[in-house]
Amino acid sequence: MEKVLTRYESRGEKATRQGFGEALYELGKENEQVVALCADLTTSLEMNKFVKEFPARFFNIGIAEANMTSMAAGLSLTGKIPFLGTFANFATGRSFDQVRQSLAYSETNVKICASHAGLTLGEDGATHQILEDIGLMRALPHMTVIVPADFAETKRATKAIAAHKGPVYLRFGRPNLPDFSTDEDGFQIGKSIELHDGTDATIIACGVMVWRALQAAYKLEEEGKSVRVINMHTIKPMDVAAVVAAAKETGAIVTAEEHQINTGLSDAVANICSRSFPVPMEMVAVMDKFGESGKAMELLDKYGLTTDAIIAATKKVISRKH
Repeated sequence: MEKVLTRYESRGEKATRQGFGEALYELGKENEQVVALCADLTTSLEMNKFVKEFPARFFNIGIAEANMTSMAAGLSLTGKIPFLGTFANFATGRSFDQVRQSLAYSETNVKICASHAGLTLGEDGATHQILEDIGLMRALPHMTVIVPADFAETKRATKAIAAHKGPVYLRFGRPNLPDFSTDEDGFQIGKSIELHDGTDATIIACGVMVWRALQAAYKLEEEGKSVRVINMHTIKPMDVAAVVAAAKETGAIVTAEEHQINTGLSDAVANICSRSFPVPMEMVAVMDKFGESGKAMELLDKYGLTTDAIIAATKKVISRKH
């Protein structure tokens, strides 16, 4: 685990999908083997800059995500590094068979870049707000699963997966979010980042919930509670050492994710703790429900994915520890 112990402040708000788009363009300039495929969503995924600069290395497949996945696998076998872009719901739910057979089973070097994940997709509603994708992807052997926290980390993550050999699922989102991480934080696949130190409990978060976890820790600190915050940007392979150390050193864990409580970050952390060092746990996640149409931040509030919910869960888990 990387330790970056500072008090984080937002530099403003940017969408994580913008971080992906900027990094993809820069990768295109750096490596001619990088190619991109999209299912008619280049604007939504901020891929237009790459498309304009490298038209011969871009393939718009239309609304045919399963075919796109198979095509990406074929391109990887020629030595290309395909970045496959579409909404998370279509990248995983609609194309699961192709992802399983042509990418994971075959260990092809394809990067699934999945935008508009979770409740924060917003007004498109439950049919598009996939909340099961992390579970689907982490269940597959050979698949790496990454959920960055902000614009800057999404940019670093996109560059990191280009250098990684093998299939990757990179999950990011639609709305503007606080951009707070720094290049000094670094990014190493499989290595979490400790953003705030603490001894009473640990909050392990990913994606949009990392900023909220930090705010919870800062508020709890004002109340005299010392809470560690870990940015678990890589869900698979998870940083087992960081989870076990948190369990041993703080004795209580809260997880926070924009995903179903089943099969995602919460289950992965609980799996490690149950086998290595059991401690009280609380989980802030979507409680086995589908989403609905609404504004992104209002949906997070309605489904209990808030700073206040993390604070309440942390107080509860500390009381259980004793």
